[in-house]
Amino acid sequence: MTAAASAAPSAASRIAVVTGASSGIGAATARQLAAAGYRVVLTARRKDRIEALAEEIEAAGGQATAYTLDITDRGAVDEFATAFRTIGVLVNNAGGALGADPVASGDPAEWRQMYETNVIGTLNITQALLPALTASGDGTVVVVSSTAGHGTYEGGAGYVAAKHGEHVLAETLRLEIVGTPVRVIEIAPGMVRTDEFALTRFGGDSEKASKVYAGVAEPLTAEDVADTITWTVTRPSHVNIDLLVVRPRAQASNTKVHREL
Repeated sequence: MTAAASAAPSAASRIAVVTGASSGIGAATARQLAAAGYRVVLTARRKDRIEALAEEIEAAGGQATAYTLDITDRGAVDEFATAFRTIGVLVNNAGGALGADPVASGDPAEWRQMYETNVIGTLNITQALLPALTASGDGTVVVVSSTAGHGTYEGGAGYVAAKHGEHVLAETLRLEIVGTPVRVIEIAPGMVRTDEFALTRFGGDSEKASKVYAGVAEPLTAEDVADTITWTVTRPSHVNIDLLVVRPRAQASNTKVHREL
């Protein structure tokens, strides 16, 4: 029996909401939390993706519900939140990077979109669901940030700024709600190879996307990060993993990566 399975959630806190659940880390996290005994609520903008994932989880014996949601739309988020009196877990995974231009030529529209998704979206859903998390008596807020939120690199300023904002949001929330039955966990992944992250960042340019991982034998996978998230969520209630940075062995920092070329 795995650690996650042995720490199955109580009935009062068995619902886990996962944002950005249509692919990558979000989808992998939904699968693993469902396997750990949570009823997962899958949110994302791509209705077909999350509905297919919900069917997959149900077929495997888990419980899942798909809800199409854009977390940057505060009205839609508030309406979504009315469906819950209590929830146990919120995984703030939705986000992403756009572009790799230097500050001198960065696209303000891309910067704005990254801030809206990574920071304002996380703020929206966390504010809306915090009462239900508190009402559960045993709530957990997970913020999936990035090592970009803890150190900068050339060509990454827009994404780095957004992820620093998300990191500060998590850190400040933890200070502000201490003494309530809600813990705040930040997971900061380094190099993770998923189907879409780098491809989205470079506007669908597969050649540029592939260069991100060139020569790196084993970048992290979405499943690696999901395993980390599930482990933190299933610790005993009095244990808070404030910040967990996870990188592949080949990556020592945001700018130091061993490549076998």
